[in-house]
Amino acid sequence: MKHSRIVVMFIGLLAAGLAFAQQPFVIKFSHVVAVDTPKGKGAEQFKKLAEERTKGRVKVEVYPNSQLYKDKEELEALQLGAVQMLAPSLAKFGPLGVREFEVFDLPYIFDSYADLHKVTQGTIGQSLMKKLEAKGILGLAFWDNGFKVMTANKALRRPEDFRGLKMRIQSSKVLDSQMRALGAMPQVMAFSEVYQAMQTGVVDGSENTPSNVYTQKMHEVQKYLTLSDHGYIGYAVIVNKKFWDGLPADIRTILEGAMRDATKYANDIAKQENDEALEAIRKSGKTQIIALTPQEKAEWKKALMKVHTENESKVGKDLLQSIYRETGFDPGRL
Repeated sequence: MKHSRIVVMFIGLLAAGLAFAQQPFVIKFSHVVAVDTPKGKGAEQFKKLAEERTKGRVKVEVYPNSQLYKDKEELEALQLGAVQMLAPSLAKFGPLGVREFEVFDLPYIFDSYADLHKVTQGTIGQSLMKKLEAKGILGLAFWDNGFKVMTANKALRRPEDFRGLKMRIQSSKVLDSQMRALGAMPQVMAFSEVYQAMQTGVVDGSENTPSNVYTQKMHEVQKYLTLSDHGYIGYAVIVNKKFWDGLPADIRTILEGAMRDATKYANDIAKQENDEALEAIRKSGKTQIIALTPQEKAEWKKALMKVHTENESKVGKDLLQSIYRETGFDPGRL
């Protein structure tokens, strides 16, 4: 009788152990933009691939639109382990203490996606990701959003048109000096608060990619959009290092493959999404789209080149020069 009870208890413990072992690893993936943006779609693609390829051993819970955390809160949440995965804008790493990432905020440093990818998909990008590890963060991939436009309730054709405007920016010293170089007053603000700030006149305008402008309906509260392509917005997909290192090696390998494929998907659709968003903004009739002439764009570049020299020591002179060499950028030509 006693022997039977022991057998029953053993079977019960074994069953409980198996049930526990079968519990999926949960990855909470939080981000601040809409589902129908390049980042939003990339996150959903990673979820799909990760869950399919691990056959349910991993569950990815995606929380878009700042459902869990706003811009300023999400990095701390990741470091504390409250979420496992984020895809913050590259501008977010400067305030975290990794100033080198602010090189991506420099105006007109990349002329094309081809130039950009020489950096993000090469040794420079890898060395930047390594710098996050001291913060308890592991960088998995760079995702594109695209090149930025300017929006405002005033037509922005020349640098002097910015004078006195309150322009929303992400928390970045480089973006602060960019707006000041144009004569504007930079206003640091969470992405989720920008629409209302535009609607109520707290800010006069902002910079962002067409897909972010359209999906957040900013074009409904901004009269003008200038096709400046002056800067780049991209993301780093990152995970809590302790969590990632604690996953079984085979799971990590599968997830790395899923991330590679999700990254290609996200980057392939980024330009298409922005082109489609721009066309939707045009068709809405609510915002006048301004295309700069070559002469006007040259004026913008000339006015903004001092932002490079002002921030050279902040982002690192060697890093800046290595990017110039990689892309063939010559500030002396402007």
